[in-house]
This record gives sequence, C-alpha cells and structure tokens, in this order.
Amino acid sequence: MTVHLARLLVLAVILVNGWTDAPNAIATAVGSGALTFRRGVWTAAVCNFAGAALACLCFPAVADTIGQLVAFSSPRSATVALNAALLSIILWAVSAWRFGLPTSESHALLAGLSGGAIALGTAQLDAGAWLRAFAGLALSLPAGAAAARIFRHFLTGQVRRPAMWQRGAAALTALLHGVQDGQKFMALLMLTDTLAETQPFSRLTLALLTAGVMALGTALGGKPIVEKVGTELAVLSPADGLAADLGSGAVLLVCSALGLPASTTHAKVSAICGVGRRTDRRVVSQMVGAWVLTFPACGGMAFLLAKIMMR
Repeated sequence: MTVHLARLLVLAVILVNGWTDAPNAIATAVGSGALTFRRGVWTAAVCNFAGAALACLCFPAVADTIGQLVAFSSPRSATVALNAALLSIILWAVSAWRFGLPTSESHALLAGLSGGAIALGTAQLDAGAWLRAFAGLALSLPAGAAAARIFRHFLTGQVRRPAMWQRGAAALTALLHGVQDGQKFMALLMLTDTLAETQPFSRLTLALLTAGVMALGTALGGKPIVEKVGTELAVLSPADGLAADLGSGAVLLVCSALGLPASTTHAKVSAICGVGRRTDRRVVSQMVGAWVLTFPACGGMAFLLAKIMMR
C-alpha cells in the first residue's frame, strides 16, 4: 500500500510541476505580447509532453543521476523517505504558487530526499551523483544570465519580427523543460517499480505517463507565476524575451546532454534579469527568498514526515 501511495504522490508531484514550473517556459513570450496566455499554455503543454516523451531516448543520463543519489538500506526505508520527500515538494510548491512565486522542484526534490534520508539514518548518499546534481543547479543562475546577454548582443538589429521567433523559442524552452523535469520524476517512478518488486514498466511507458501528467498540469495554467515572471519581474521587448528564451534553453540543453539536473525556474529568471529593463528588485527579492528557503523548508518537512511515518 505504501508503495502504491508513493506512485500516486510521484504522479501528483509531476502534475504540480507542470502546473507551477512549466509556465516559466512561456512567461516571457506572454509578457512581451508574442503569445496570449491561453495559446502559450497550450503551446507549453504540447511541448512539455513531447520533451518528456522523447527524453528517455535522447537524454537518459539525467534520470540515471537522480536514481543514484541515495542508496537505502531496505525497501521500507526507501519508501518512507520517498513519500516524505514527495509530500514536502507538494506542500512547498502549492504554498509558493499561492503567492505567484516560481519554485524549483529540482531543489525541492534534492532537499526532500536529503531530509528523508537523514531522518532514517541508514541511507547512503552517492557523492558523485550529488556533485553532478548540485553542479547543474548551481550553474543555472549565472549561466542563464550570461547566455541571455550573449544572445541579446548578437540579436540586436539582426532579427526581423522577433515576436514570431520568440514563439518558437518559447516552444523550445517548454520542450527542454519536459526533457529535464520529465527525466527527474520518471526516475522516481522507476524507483517505485523497483520497490514494488513487480514486473517493471518499460522506460518508454513511464516516459509517456510522465509526459501526459505533466502536460495535464501545464494545461491548468499557472497564471500567477506567468504574470510574476513574464510581466512583473522586468520590462521585456520581444527581442529581450527571445534572448531570454534562447539563453535559458541553451542552459537546459547543455545540462541535459551532460546529465546534469538543471532548474528551469532559475535558468529562466536569471536570463530575464540578464536582459530585461527596469528589473523589479522587490520581485527579485521575493523569488530569491523563496529559493533560499526551499532547502530548509522541504528538507525539514521531509525529515519530520519521515520520522512520523517510521513510528
């Protein structure tokens, strides 16, 4: 029963991820006027589905990294830690969504797994996998800003009808979000298969399931986050938005190819700050505050939940 609960919680996290994280992919296109909100949502949903479905064939290394993070002493301890981590992710993401703040489910996942593992005391952490995970997440912020500025420099005066190009760039960013986050949470579904000790589903089947649930979550909208990132964070022209989309997309592509889990939220927000005009420091401070609190909040919740479940 506990393993079945873990499967349901993984699917719930994937849904929440599509709902609260994927809108970042199209926020700049909506904010600059290149896409309407509703058209942007459906573009993101379709491209997230395609990215998550294709990820198992093109970029399996991200899922492998997530699957190697923690080695548990028994199936029961693994299930407890996983359930605690997933519950903490859901609670944190929904709470932040209430205030229109984009959170990194990637950071929340690492924090939750860490908290659950520490609570059990018998889990072993894979140093190499954790180093790759932290490298990808730490690089998302500076790399996003730098890549966006580079694209903005080369695009100045060179692109006609930037709004049209931005629609394509937004779709590409959503596709790459599906590749990145689809792999992370597909790895958790693969873990539940192992814990259930039953005939596992194929990687393609799990990829399609992940893709479908993520696309459903994206279709729900996440409008508060789109407005916060796309219109309140900074003033964006279509050319600015195009540079931000290409910059964040380049970061996600490189990290996916190298097997490094990256944060779509961090890459996109830093790209916007890198090229946007009149960046709102109040909004930036709110987002940074939420990011700083992600590790202690999700880690602490997972720790307490794991302790309660082990009783």
